[in-house]
Amino acid sequence: MKPTNIGAPDYFHKVVDCQWACPAHTPVPEYIRLIAAGRYSDAYMINWRSNVFPGILGRVCDRPCEPACRRGRVEKEPVAICRLKRVCADLKDDIQDRLPKAPDKKNGKRIACVGAGPASLTVARDLAVLGYQITVFDSGASPGGMMRSQIPKFRLPDDVIDEECGYIINLGVETRYNHWVNSLRELVDGDWDAVFVGTGAPRGRDADIPGRKEAAAHIQIGIDWLANVAFGHTTKIAKRVIVLGGGNTAMDCCRSARRLGGEDVKVVVRSGFEEMKASPWEKEEAIHEGIPILNMLVPKEFVHDSGRLTGVLFEKVRAEYDAKGRRSLIPTGEPDVLMECDEVLVAIGQENAFPWIEKDIGLEFDKWGMPVLNQETLQSTLPKVFFGGDAALGPKNIITAAAQGHAAAISIDLFCRGKDLQQRPPPMVNLTSQKMGIHEWSYDNQVSEEERKKVPVKALEKTLKDIKLELELGFDPFMACAEAERCLNCDIETVFTTKTCIECDACVDICPTECITFTGNGEEDDLRGRLKAPATNRDQDLYVSEVLKTGRVMVKDENICLHCGMCAERCPTGAWDMQKFFLQCAEAGTEVRKT
Repeated sequence: MKPTNIGAPDYFHKVVDCQWACPAHTPVPEYIRLIAAGRYSDAYMINWRSNVFPGILGRVCDRPCEPACRRGRVEKEPVAICRLKRVCADLKDDIQDRLPKAPDKKNGKRIACVGAGPASLTVARDLAVLGYQITVFDSGASPGGMMRSQIPKFRLPDDVIDEECGYIINLGVETRYNHWVNSLRELVDGDWDAVFVGTGAPRGRDADIPGRKEAAAHIQIGIDWLANVAFGHTTKIAKRVIVLGGGNTAMDCCRSARRLGGEDVKVVVRSGFEEMKASPWEKEEAIHEGIPILNMLVPKEFVHDSGRLTGVLFEKVRAEYDAKGRRSLIPTGEPDVLMECDEVLVAIGQENAFPWIEKDIGLEFDKWGMPVLNQETLQSTLPKVFFGGDAALGPKNIITAAAQGHAAAISIDLFCRGKDLQQRPPPMVNLTSQKMGIHEWSYDNQVSEEERKKVPVKALEKTLKDIKLELELGFDPFMACAEAERCLNCDIETVFTTKTCIECDACVDICPTECITFTGNGEEDDLRGRLKAPATNRDQDLYVSEVLKTGRVMVKDENICLHCGMCAERCPTGAWDMQKFFLQCAEAGTEVRKT
């Protein structure tokens, strides 16, 4: 194998599994160390720059970082990254003076953002500070989009949304609330230099089965029902409720129904429990609140008595998988199951709706009704129109919407300056030794034995009676510090210097995971099998040195390294060093480096 080029930004970035997995590439270990040090405002600003909504995401993020967390390889539970993000939001000081300011003199370019959700607000934040005049249109009365309308208040209070959306609006962003945009043509033909579409996936899928029309008065689309609850239009529900669907929207529906008076609330899912799209913690919370989840049942009919819903008829199924892993649901042949109920909430998926975009405007859609986009630039076939969030590539989550907002802002800036959209600025990368003295480091490298901390919650007898009462209390400073200490500092990288190594193998002897091997070089498959601990996970690279004096090479399996620094502490010549890798994604306005 060729020697590893550790100067390539993606090499060490990939080793920081949590940051690599985060769509916005938030520098997770960096802000966790700041939390451990009690520097909450600094930790908040690290988050704010990358993911824009730390307080919101600290409560409701889908947490793609946590399954990737290296801690989960040495014990069952990863670091509670999401809830630590909330800590920096809850415990920070007033950070208003740290926020960027929009220049008094604008650059003469006007950008229309359709929708006031996370993607549009991220575009507005990134471009407003560059002198763009941003106008955000939304049919609602306040910013936040579906963060405000579809996430229950017991999970995400309005004051958190108000605060973090306010930081962006206060950059001089013009807002036109209660304004429904009914024509893209008018915007494209108007005095706008670019248009960003961040309208989400506003239409819930329906269950088109017998009885749907007849019992329509008692069957609600989940996302519409949640919006009505959020804005106070719906304040009660029937006692017997069935929620159809297995995603996070279904979990929000069933938990909201319990708080609005539902006494017998069930979730019925066509897949198995493990295959449900809902996050594991959302399923746990629903079960904790006394809501049963019934699996492998497909709805066949809404049963009614002259329009009054009396129940839902389900067919029992089992899953079969073909050679490519594709699932088919096969009826078991067992008798159908009739579940009695008075009301049904349908939460079986969301889809995009663009009735306001004219078909002859030059903007192409694919066979699924999604805009045809350049996946990197998010530019549509109508050059001045860009998409982001759920409206771009289908329903995902808030952190993905923010990441796409950053990408779209870079594209819009390049477009407005007449630059090539494919020539995108690189991330900012830094690698700094953490050495303090001979074998001491500027970070705590002792591996904590603490178990994952459980977030304290309010008593159920109180929260189930008040749909606006936030359930989780969040970590206090002591719990936050203990949880932060569980982080393995994956961004503190082991950096090897070939010419300093005397091949004493002391690092091999002391490594607790046997991730270091000195051996003859070879092809990757061969080399992976010859390591002291065979490297079977090809998702993580091997760190291969240049050829040493004996003709061997040093090979380190990045997959099982704990970043404990024992190799560097043991090395008598300083061939190993612990260096902090810091990567901050590029932002709009960053210039491409000249080579």
